[in-house]
Amino acid sequence: MGCSTSKEKLLYFEDTQNKSILNPLQLGPIKIKNRFCLAPMTRGRADPKNGIPNDLMLEYYKQRATFGLIITESAAISPFSNAFLGAGCIYTQEQMLGWKKIVNAVHKKNSKIICQMFHSGRATPSEFIQGETPLAPSAIRIPGINAQTQKPFPQPKEMTLHDIEKTLLEFKKAALLAKQANFDGVQIHAGNGYLVDQFLRNGSNKRTDKYGGSIENRCKFLLQIIETISPIFPPSRISIRITPTGRYNDMYDSDPIQLYQYLLQTLQNYNLHFVEIKRHGYVDVPPAQQIPGDFFATFRKFYKKGKIIANDGFDPKKAQEILDSGNADLVSFASLAVSNPDLPARVKNNWPLNTDLDYNTFYQGGKVGYTDYPCYKNQKSIS
Repeated sequence: MGCSTSKEKLLYFEDTQNKSILNPLQLGPIKIKNRFCLAPMTRGRADPKNGIPNDLMLEYYKQRATFGLIITESAAISPFSNAFLGAGCIYTQEQMLGWKKIVNAVHKKNSKIICQMFHSGRATPSEFIQGETPLAPSAIRIPGINAQTQKPFPQPKEMTLHDIEKTLLEFKKAALLAKQANFDGVQIHAGNGYLVDQFLRNGSNKRTDKYGGSIENRCKFLLQIIETISPIFPPSRISIRITPTGRYNDMYDSDPIQLYQYLLQTLQNYNLHFVEIKRHGYVDVPPAQQIPGDFFATFRKFYKKGKIIANDGFDPKKAQEILDSGNADLVSFASLAVSNPDLPARVKNNWPLNTDLDYNTFYQGGKVGYTDYPCYKNQKSIS
């Protein structure tokens, strides 16, 4: 593992001076030094007993502060909303203080950092929430076995209106803590089959009240979260993440184009910080759910006024191409950011990229596979 491996690849640009991915960008009220974004990735290195971010996580995020923007791993907003052992959470004062150390370290490196807030909904293992029943928009269980517990996913409880109101307040409290931790903004995780996504898509939302049925009703919960936290973070510092064709956690919608057209066009009125859009492969995606033509161009048509971050497993060349197309303003990197903590510097200097990524060390554990991927041996500083 490291820089000098047989799996290194050279991804040269002929003229890095004219590559916008390396240029600063005004992103709402904040200016970022380049258009590389560290994608939100849950790595499971916090204390699994209390979700408090630790010094190992501080080192991980500090290493990657060469990226203009960092989005944290999914931070659960309550003790009953977490699907991952070892995730850094954001519902106690102690967790906030752990994040604050990380935020301050990232800021010293002239990078910006966003807290991703999430509730896992029906994807929450009962074992992680003291044996309680997880909440969901409808009482529909995820088929199959949970990879972490090696047990079937639990049968969730359909949320009452009181449950929904309580969850909105939990998002508000989490936003308050994120504000105290000096985060530059917050992201609402509305993808990957977690609670907000479960409300959006009609494969998991079978409600017959004001939160179900029509597209407008299914989007209501997300819009209420934005409105609930707006007194703490203005909309210009609130972002969302969506995965329109993602099948993870058994998600689907009968008409994803209509759903996300309505959602994105509605979100334009909120003047959000940005929308991050993750494209998933079409494995097991029914034809009716597939997006015809250029995936990101489709969503840019619906979201013309705001900033878009594209996430699609890009290499630097493909990332620059989508920026040149105008269909995205930034690009978020996941795997390449794990094995190349200095990815922007490597691209700027045409240094080889390390693609030797050990997925066996991706989740949980210690520094191996987390903070031991070195910067390029001849690295020059990048501001």
